[in-house]
Amino acid sequence: MTVHDSAKPMQAEGLFGHPKGLMTLFFTEMWERFSYYGMRAILTLFMIAPVAVGGLGFDARTAGSIYAVYTSMVYLMALPGGWLADNFFGQRRSVLLGGVIIMIGHILLAFHGLVFFYSGLLCVVLGTGLLKPNISAIVGQLYVPGDERRDAGFSIFYMGINLGAFIAPLICGWLAQSETFRAQLASWGITPQNSWHFGFAAAAVGMFFGLVQYVITGRNLGSAGLRPANATSPERIAAARSLLWRGIILAGLLIAVVVAIAILAPQVLTEENISNAFGLILLLVVIGFFSYLFRSGDWSEQERKRLYLILLLFVGAAIFWGLFEQAGSTLTIFAERNTDNSFFGWSYPSSWWQSVNALMIIVLAPAFAWFWVKLGKRNPSSPAKFSVGLLFAGLGFIVLIGGAAFSSEGQRASMWWLFTVYLLHTIGELWLSPVGLSSMTKLAPARVVGLMMGVWFLATSVGSFIAGKAASFYADFELTTLMAVIGGTGIVAGIAMALFVKPIRRMLGGREDLVEPVEPVEPVDPIEHGVPKSS
Repeated sequence: MTVHDSAKPMQAEGLFGHPKGLMTLFFTEMWERFSYYGMRAILTLFMIAPVAVGGLGFDARTAGSIYAVYTSMVYLMALPGGWLADNFFGQRRSVLLGGVIIMIGHILLAFHGLVFFYSGLLCVVLGTGLLKPNISAIVGQLYVPGDERRDAGFSIFYMGINLGAFIAPLICGWLAQSETFRAQLASWGITPQNSWHFGFAAAAVGMFFGLVQYVITGRNLGSAGLRPANATSPERIAAARSLLWRGIILAGLLIAVVVAIAILAPQVLTEENISNAFGLILLLVVIGFFSYLFRSGDWSEQERKRLYLILLLFVGAAIFWGLFEQAGSTLTIFAERNTDNSFFGWSYPSSWWQSVNALMIIVLAPAFAWFWVKLGKRNPSSPAKFSVGLLFAGLGFIVLIGGAAFSSEGQRASMWWLFTVYLLHTIGELWLSPVGLSSMTKLAPARVVGLMMGVWFLATSVGSFIAGKAASFYADFELTTLMAVIGGTGIVAGIAMALFVKPIRRMLGGREDLVEPVEPVEPVDPIEHGVPKSS
């Protein structure tokens, strides 16, 4: 999507000499990520918790299926969300509308009942699709092209994401799981089992804070993101409206089919069947997309070679995020059921593990940034970095075989098993994610650079779906077997990627960057879309 608007960038200086609007977006994004990661930290736990303690009482298979569709849709919806902003709303209004819908979603989750639960998830998906791809675009518009402060500005912006991702599980998780808070609820005459819904409500409050400061300080953004970037002529507006109506009709038909199935064959409409159908559709979308990409366009021989490399990186990214995003599914269940969540006798909620990655990124990212600068021209190629990232992600699950074996003997595994997993996964993220989206846009033929953002979204969406489905097998296999299969997948993928490094270099004539220079495209979300949270 468009990163720069024709609007004049904001020139007024604020903190550290950056535009004042940067702090507006910093806190908006911090609170939005607070709401997202606070809810994600307790989502799987809420689904698998027995009804007697306030949960939904789902088994791991059902919970994994729901998590798979939900997280996958969060990333897919960023594509139409960016398109709507570019053609109708503008980024500023899209961020506001998206934030309101997200807040409504969390409010719905704070109420009892499956109708509120599923409606809340849907709202969070739709709202995130509007907000996430557009708030980063506004950050880019605060700086004129070539402004030396731009990279530092994005680093500050990403720190807000780190902060929200770190704090949210601590607060939302404590409200949802703490026996101390449940006792306090009982003293107030409130059923202690409602603690889960207080956790979801805290996520709504976080988004509310973000919206309030966004509205109050929005004037600091100047004219950045006000106008739809593509609404430049009556013809383009008419074409966009036509496409929008076709999309609405298609969505209406899909809803009609689902309603018909619910009426005629309700036994078919289970969470697992819906998840499986969604996975099939996702697979067909991937096949159709790359088939279209390779068959359309008058590609030169060199361009076609780069498209093959993009396909390879897509597969690697999907597998990596499929392992990494299990932080909210498989690893969350392991933390709840199989880990001794205590530190020198002090017990903590299992949801607090969701804060570990953000903290490790804050600690390790500066060291990695120094390391890449130190390497200079000796920096490994993108496929090589992907290979290392996959190996670390797989190694994390291989290490957890030991913890799984220990916990299968009727004891809970030490917290250090899971700590080691998160450390290895964070190192893998720092190897792979900084080059993810940038590699896609660098390798793409110049005329389809924008389309490559869609490729990265799609890879993240596929990976998130895999992460959810992996949790579906938690109760079906021996834990040691499950961890070995998941970890082995990452190891094999990493080795396979490493074997391609030299052939790729020969294929591209010793270089990966054979495309014409293009204006940098900022990542849509540093955690989910290829740039570490504090890079």
